[in-house]
Amino acid sequence: MAQILALSRSLHLQHPLRVSLTSLRSRSMSSLDTRARAVFSAALEGVQPDIVVRRSLERHGDKLLVGGQSFTLTNNLYLVGFGKAVLGMAAEAERIVGDHLIKGVVSVPHGIQKTLRNHGKAKMLLENNSRITVMEGAKNNLPDADAQKSADCIRDLASGLTEKDLLLVLISGGGSALLPAPAPPMSLQEKQDVTRKLAAAGATIQELNTVRRALSLLKGGGLAQCASPAQVVALILSDVIGDPLDLIASGPTVRSDSKPEEVWDILNRYKLSGTLPSSVKEVLRPHFGSQVQEKPEEVKDHVLNVVIGSNTIALDCASRKAVELGLRPVILSPGVCGDVRSVSRLYGLLSRFACFPEKEPPPELAAKILQLGPEVGVESWDLCRTMNVLVGERKEGWGATCLLAGGEPTVQLTGKGRGGRNQELALRVGLELSRDEVKSGAVFLSGGTDGQDGPTEAAGAVASGELMEEATSQGLDIDGFLVNNNSFTFFSQLSEGQRLLMPGLTGTNVMDVHVMLLPPSAQRDMQ
Repeated sequence: MAQILALSRSLHLQHPLRVSLTSLRSRSMSSLDTRARAVFSAALEGVQPDIVVRRSLERHGDKLLVGGQSFTLTNNLYLVGFGKAVLGMAAEAERIVGDHLIKGVVSVPHGIQKTLRNHGKAKMLLENNSRITVMEGAKNNLPDADAQKSADCIRDLASGLTEKDLLLVLISGGGSALLPAPAPPMSLQEKQDVTRKLAAAGATIQELNTVRRALSLLKGGGLAQCASPAQVVALILSDVIGDPLDLIASGPTVRSDSKPEEVWDILNRYKLSGTLPSSVKEVLRPHFGSQVQEKPEEVKDHVLNVVIGSNTIALDCASRKAVELGLRPVILSPGVCGDVRSVSRLYGLLSRFACFPEKEPPPELAAKILQLGPEVGVESWDLCRTMNVLVGERKEGWGATCLLAGGEPTVQLTGKGRGGRNQELALRVGLELSRDEVKSGAVFLSGGTDGQDGPTEAAGAVASGELMEEATSQGLDIDGFLVNNNSFTFFSQLSEGQRLLMPGLTGTNVMDVHVMLLPPSAQRDMQ
């Protein structure tokens, strides 16, 4: 333990411009709650579909610049897209490339055009004279006949391209359900039945994707193969921790590296190989032994994949906003995962560590934080770096701290209430802060960047150490709401819903953003 703490103390510490407590309090945005919401809003703004496309795609005359490469435009550009955020991406891409765009097709969620209009997001809609056809499908985020029709149109467009053409592919979260292309003679229902049984049997997301790619014409590099020999440029808005290109929308422009025997090994492991429909067996038969239907090696030779929006980018934008507000930002990790109970415990411990009433937090507290790391997907190095910064701020008298993180924690369902992982996380962190003997004054916010947390109208919620007292005074039993996974109802009833985070539909999705503000008043002068 002493070695770990020594490591944390030896890490290089960058000194920002110090902000006095007086200047912080004189700012118009004096409330930590208000500033936490402003930081979250900046994170959303930084990953808006039009902004990420404009930041990554430049046109200079007949040259299109993307990902450090240049492509010549000669009225040879085609566009396809699939995902919850691609409508806004497509609208901005068409504004940039102009008349060089010949034709396009995008597959988007059912009802999204009407929803965007109702939320005042007209800039994310295509112009009336657009050359891009919008096709809606995948109602309730499940592949359906409409989505399959969209996928067929996308496949037809890609298959007709030549070596002189350039295909711009726009990909965002939800793209897998919006691009269902079951390999014949298998039906969409049969493909869904296989993946549903695998999921019910406990298959991992990696195993599901391995089988899903094997059963698809377009996933696992299939779309790029269809477009060959045309040049393919994919702009990707990531909603997966770590931004693995093969997992985002099941990697339609990324060649699958799965071994031939892996598909059957997975099916055998979960005792499903003997119950497969004959059509599925026919699709998988070439996979038996060494005759796998692999995507050709040349797939990657004519494809450029560029991640243009991610949780990391959102946190960077949030960090810059924190500095503008006079806060000292420190980014913990963009990959927080695991059960919300463990995640809330981590944030409670970090608050205690930052605001410990003695000169320096005890090694036992740091040890507890490090032990939680594997459970919540945060590396020991990131935890040590964060604790090092927090200790430095205590000793040197810096202003309020803004701890930032992102990812996608999970909730164990025990009830049938209304809520989401962000609201339940905020509620649990509020409990952690309320139980501290010495209230730190910290404020915690958790919000989904798509603007919707579970089946609710909220993106998340804001909590503080006063949460338990506030709830008790209003006759609300926090434990009862948690057992029923009823966090939305709790925050709706608490103080007339003032703690709810309600940005509305955002048109983007890069998972969740967590903001914890630690006020300087809770940090003693260590001089």
